[in-house]
Parts: sequence; structure tokens; C-alpha cells
Amino acid sequence: MKLLYTLLLPLFLLLAAPAVQAQQQDLELAREYFSQGDYSKAEALYGKLINDQRLFHVVYPDYLKTLLAQRDYKEAEKLVKKTMKRYPENPGYEIDLGLVYQASGDKAGAEKQFDKLLESMNPQEVIVVANVFMQHDLFDYAEKAYLRGRQLGNDPNAFNRPLIALYAYRQKTDKLIPEVLNLLQENENELGYVQSRLQNSLQEEKNANLLENELILRVQQNPNKLAYNEMLIWLYIQRKDFYSALMQARAVDKRTRSGGTRVMDLGAISLKNDDYQGAIEAYQYIVEEYPEGPYYLAARQRLIHAREAQVQHTFPVDRAKIQALIADYEALLNEVGRRPETAEVLQHMASLHAFYLDDKDKAIALLQEAIRMPRANPALVAESKLTLGDIYLLKGEPWESTLLYSQVEKEQKETPIGHEAKLRNARLNYYNGDFELAQAHLDILKLATSREIANDAMDLSLLITDNTGLDTSAVAMQEYAAIDLLIFQNKVQEALTALDVLLQKYPGHSLTDEVYFQKAKLYERIGDFGKAVESLQQIVSNPQYDILSDDALYMIGRIYEENLKDKDKAQQLYNDLLVKHQGSIYTAEARKRFRKLRGDKLN
Repeated sequence: MKLLYTLLLPLFLLLAAPAVQAQQQDLELAREYFSQGDYSKAEALYGKLINDQRLFHVVYPDYLKTLLAQRDYKEAEKLVKKTMKRYPENPGYEIDLGLVYQASGDKAGAEKQFDKLLESMNPQEVIVVANVFMQHDLFDYAEKAYLRGRQLGNDPNAFNRPLIALYAYRQKTDKLIPEVLNLLQENENELGYVQSRLQNSLQEEKNANLLENELILRVQQNPNKLAYNEMLIWLYIQRKDFYSALMQARAVDKRTRSGGTRVMDLGAISLKNDDYQGAIEAYQYIVEEYPEGPYYLAARQRLIHAREAQVQHTFPVDRAKIQALIADYEALLNEVGRRPETAEVLQHMASLHAFYLDDKDKAIALLQEAIRMPRANPALVAESKLTLGDIYLLKGEPWESTLLYSQVEKEQKETPIGHEAKLRNARLNYYNGDFELAQAHLDILKLATSREIANDAMDLSLLITDNTGLDTSAVAMQEYAAIDLLIFQNKVQEALTALDVLLQKYPGHSLTDEVYFQKAKLYERIGDFGKAVESLQQIVSNPQYDILSDDALYMIGRIYEENLKDKDKAQQLYNDLLVKHQGSIYTAEARKRFRKLRGDKLN
């Protein structure tokens, strides 16, 4: 018998082969008819093929689509119900029945069918049902499936991640926020995942407000859950509200006595983003709370650095405050000694002496001391050489400057300091009117790993190319670059006079908006805020100067707020910027300032 079976099997396969081949041809032909919209012919073929059990799962989806395309809802309903009886364990077919009702216009019938499925499904079917709903863009029902799964399992956190993904995809931030925070409640190690899920949702202010309110509530309810505090700090940083972030970090540190790491980080972030008062308070906190801690010396130095930055950006710069800063640095050196860790202090003192007190010889002596300091950090030595190069440029000795810049560039190849040295060499060539050589440096620096250096290189490169094109004489650009050198050398009145001459000499030149912007910055530097605003208005009121118009509008708003003390006018200007320049880099800061002036609670 076994021998007979062995002999006959190849014969059966041989006889069946033509039938299988014919079915395959019919299936391909049916698909071709369907793709061409010839549904009646496709239906005839699918209707025959569906009866073959081996082909059922291949034929069923396209056969159902064909029936729906022909609006043959009764036949479609019959097909689905028959399939449901044949495969009762597959809940996807029950969703198909609802889709048939939906396609026929029976919305109530579809909802009843979907709800019936949700009510009858078991916990093991939740993922399958939700996925099928999502495949058909029935996202509300997918959400209901997950929530029903929670009920069935009596677990309020079940299906947390699928719901987070669903809410993020649908941009349902009001539901996403509690869901991700519930995940954080269960596992504080999920902080990075939660932040990444919320990142894109915080572009809209209302969403950021929702998150802030929910976090504040949860911090109050769970004072020992540090992840919520970390989330608040992160949120404030996203909103560029560094002061609120600092207040939160300081509160956490006082409770945990964790050594001030978060506060030090916030001080650095605040200083980098020009929030000088925030940085000052951060470092002051470290100095007072941890006088024996590992961050004390760094905090002492950075505290004076932050005060220095604040003085340098409060116009007009107060000479007495510069002298007080130098005294603070001297006191620090007397306290901790002149050692490698304080070489940076010498560098800062030198800059203050040279750029604000016009004592270049004292500055040079301090920098040479820093450069010769035994065991000093090579990076600090390199920075001191760059500052020394700047001071020689102040003295009108550019050859000494370029020697120092080139020395650092060679010693610190492919490092941020080396790139900074190359940038200063490029700027020196620009000052001298050698734009071709400047561009050669800048083209390399555009690819620098430091975004700040790459951006500075791009800005200077664009300034040169935009104003030395084929239809533009390079003479005006050379004169403008020479004025830039005067500005670097603190020859403010001389520079202002030269800028006015440039405007008269080259009316309507492509440099005009740059000239007005430079004038505004110089007037601000000497405290003539009215003339600064007048210069900026020349840019804002002329649509031809669209590149700098958002810069000018923001600067006017800031002057009205900080210097002219006209809060209403400043608020109006910030609002104008938000409306007219939605893609501006100043949008976040303008919004924060606008909200503050309006009286919104920011923390």
C-alpha cells in the first residue's frame, strides 16, 4: 500500500499542477481588473476563487474591496458574516462588518458593531483589535480598545506605550501629557523617553501651559518624585525660561542636598543664553551653600564672569563697575592663589583692562603671565594667546595678531579653539579688505563641528558675498570692513561718523541695512537709545530690508522695555514680531517677554 501511494503521488501532483496554475492566472487577472477599475470582471473571478480554501486568505481582502467598490453592500455583508462564522477566533472580521455598514452609510450600525466587539473582546485580543482599527484610520476606536483593555485587566497603566504613540501621532497633547507622566510615575528612568515624546508637542504655547500646570500639580502631590521636578526644569529650558528653571533646580537641590550639580548646569545654560541675572543667582547659590564643595572655585570664577557679562551688556558700560569687577578678580586670586586653575581669571582681567580701561600694557602683562603659567590647561593658554592677539589688534599691530592666531590654529588643529583662531584670522583678513583670503578661511569654517563658529563663519561669508557680487563694487565693502575694525577698537564716535559718510557716499547700496543696524548698536553702546531706535526704524519701515527686519524689531522692543521703560510700547513691538516674523529666531524670547509684560504667571 505504501509503495502504491509513493507511485501515485507524483501522478496526482502532475494532474493538479495545471489547475493550480490556472487559479494563479485567474488571481493575477482579477487583481489586474481591480487595479484598472473593472470591478465587475474582478468580482466574477474573485467570486469563483473565494471558494477554494487554500486561496481564501489571499482572495478575501480584495474580494471585499471589490464588492464595496461596486456598492454591493448586501453581498459584502454576506461575505463577511460567512467569514466570521468560519473564523470566529479572528476579531478583525468583526471590524470588517462594521466597515461594510460604514461604507453603506449606516453609521449607527457600524458604531453598534464596533462597540459590540469592544464589549465582547478578551484581554488577549486588545492589541490585534487596536491594530486593525488603526489600519483603517479608526483611531478613536483604537484608543477605546486600549482603554477597554485596561478595564479588562484591571490595570490603569496597561497599554501605556501604545496609547502614548497613538496620542503623539494624533497630536492629542491633552491626553498625551497625563499618559506620559503616568509612565514617569511608574518608572523615573523613563525621563528621556517622556521628554522625547513631548518635544514636538511643545511648539504651541497652550500645550506647554498644559504640561506646566499638570507638572506643578503632580509636584505638589508627589513631592518626593524627583522626575517631575526634572521635567519642570526641562520644560522651562525648552521655553527658554531659564530663571524659572533655576528656581526649580535650586528648590530640588535644597531638598536633596545633591551638591549643586543641577544648579551649576543651569548657571552655564543661563549665561550662554544671556540670562545674566539667572547665572549670577545660580553661582551665588553654589558659593554660599557649598563653600567646601567641589564646585566652589568654578562657581566663584563664573559668578564674576556672569557679573562681567551683565556689566558689558548694560549700556552705557559703567567704568566704575569694570573696576569693581577687576577688584573682585584680584580678591579671588588673593584667596585661592595664582595657579593653573586661575589662569582664566588673568585672561578675563586682561580683557577688562584692554577693552574698557584702555590699559593695554597691563592687559598684555596679565596674558603673558597666564601663557607662562606652569601646568596651565593648554586650552586656556590658547585662549589667552587669542585674547593677546585681539589686544595687539587694538593697538594697531595686526601682524602680531595674525602670528598669534596662526600659532593657536596650528597648535589646536581641528578643535573648537583652533577653529576660533581660524575665524579670527578670517576676520582680520576681512578688516584688511582681503575678502578672497577671508572667504577661503570661512569656507572651511562653515563645516566646523561647533555650531556657533559655523554660524559666525556663515554670517560673515554672507555679508561679504552679498555685498561684493558681480553687480556690486567691492570698494564700499572695503570701507565698511574698515569701519568694523574701528568698532572692534572701541573708536565709537569715529565709526559713527564713518558710517554716516558711507550712507551719503553709497545711497541705496546693499549695505544700507547693515549700516543702520551697526549705527543702532553703537548708539545703544553709548546710551543714546533714541537715536538707536531711529536707526532701527529705518530698517523696519523699509520692506527692502527684510533680512534684518526681525532683528531690528526685536532690538527696538528690548530698548523700549529695558532702557526707555515704555512697557506698553515694548509689548506692542514684541507682538508685532510674533505676528510678522513667525519663523524668527527671536520668537521664543519675544513671546516670553510679551507674556511677562502682559502679566502672565511664568513660574
